[in-house]
Amino acid sequence: MKIAVIGGGPGGYVAAIKAAQLGAEVTLVEKKWLGGTCLNVGCIPTKVLLHTAEILDHMKNASLYGIEVPAATINWEQVLLRKKQVVDQLVGGVEGLLRSNGVNIVNGRGELLDTHRMKIHLPGGATETLDFDYCIVATGSEPSTVPLPGMDSEGVIDSDEALSLAEIPESLVVIGGGVIGSEFAQVYSNFGSKVTVVEMASHILPTFDEELSEIIHHQLTLQGVDLITDARVLEILPGDRLSVKVSRENREFVIEGSKVLVAVGRRAVISGIGLKTLGIELDRGFVKVNDRMKTTVENIYAIGDCNGRTMLAHVASAQGIVAVEDIFKKRVAMDFRTIPYAVYTHPEIAAVGLTEAQARAQGYQVKVGRFPLSANGKTLIVNQNGLVKIVADTATKEILGCQIVGPRATDLIGIIGVAIRLEATVEELLSTIQAHPTISEALTEAAHDVFEHPIHLPI
Repeated sequence: MKIAVIGGGPGGYVAAIKAAQLGAEVTLVEKKWLGGTCLNVGCIPTKVLLHTAEILDHMKNASLYGIEVPAATINWEQVLLRKKQVVDQLVGGVEGLLRSNGVNIVNGRGELLDTHRMKIHLPGGATETLDFDYCIVATGSEPSTVPLPGMDSEGVIDSDEALSLAEIPESLVVIGGGVIGSEFAQVYSNFGSKVTVVEMASHILPTFDEELSEIIHHQLTLQGVDLITDARVLEILPGDRLSVKVSRENREFVIEGSKVLVAVGRRAVISGIGLKTLGIELDRGFVKVNDRMKTTVENIYAIGDCNGRTMLAHVASAQGIVAVEDIFKKRVAMDFRTIPYAVYTHPEIAAVGLTEAQARAQGYQVKVGRFPLSANGKTLIVNQNGLVKIVADTATKEILGCQIVGPRATDLIGIIGVAIRLEATVEELLSTIQAHPTISEALTEAAHDVFEHPIHLPI
């Protein structure tokens, strides 16, 4: 069996490896870089900057821990060098994994000619044809733009460019207070930029539980970030300093910045790959797929950001495995209930399953347990704060969802993901013993609060 994969990001390379492990002859066609957006200009380099910003914040507050250090400063060239070193190591690791599994890697742009042939546009202008039995499209996404006057002004950047600026900007206006905008706001604020975020919704991180996003709002404000919500950007005026015209509550005003970061989401990269030729249907600009990632053409699959189901790297990898296993008739469906969502601000936010509002909208009678991390020993030790919320079905006591804001939230959320996958109850979670002192103890306390009362909070 011959399987072709277009795109070498976290969806494509995982699908290619899985297919090769199951015995297929696999060719991976990648036009730019292995690892895709995630490894090169997304998840990994962004988290390198966030970790550096967190260390800097710790150093600035070292006296709280009884440590006296000279004034901490940023060596921007060294920060960028370390980012490159981490990226290069991981990208090299992906290439090594692909080759060790026997995957044929071709540098070029894949274009579907029909249901069993692909034209590969090679560097330099040459082409070659590749035959396949099945094809998996994993072409990913790119930063979205907004149709505003002045968007093409010098100094207006996207999230890719924000990772490799020649110098730290004196001031930065961020259009969009979602995950990308909030993370970059914290990075550059910690690095010394004067940061202003403009968000259309009533609160930043609008896809997350509002109670948790308010904690991040407060933290960013403490760091000096100006957060303007319920606001709309009208235009960007060029000049020595960019001027962003904003409308809020029937009032117009201007925010100046040396750079303007547009962080309003991402769109699928699907032009020029032959989808129209094959009559593959789209849905709101994304490739339409079923729950096994199959497109409207029987032997063509689409995974990751290009199908728009859930635009996260770990989801792309999971979808890649689902697609390959469907090809091999294993029929393993994807459980979308257990997808974790994460924001790597300081403190972190993570969520899995249903929020309280979503659960009620689906007809559940719910009970919610809360536990403030101010009452958790390990959280106090690391000088942070936060909250754990557990959403449960009143009738069955089954865990429906969990939201966490606090240190290591993105690691802790996996515990609840497993619980939801196993249809665990609140009682099963609270009877599971956690180590002390750990932040995971807060999960047990929140579980107590669903139907009873936490042990470590006064009544």
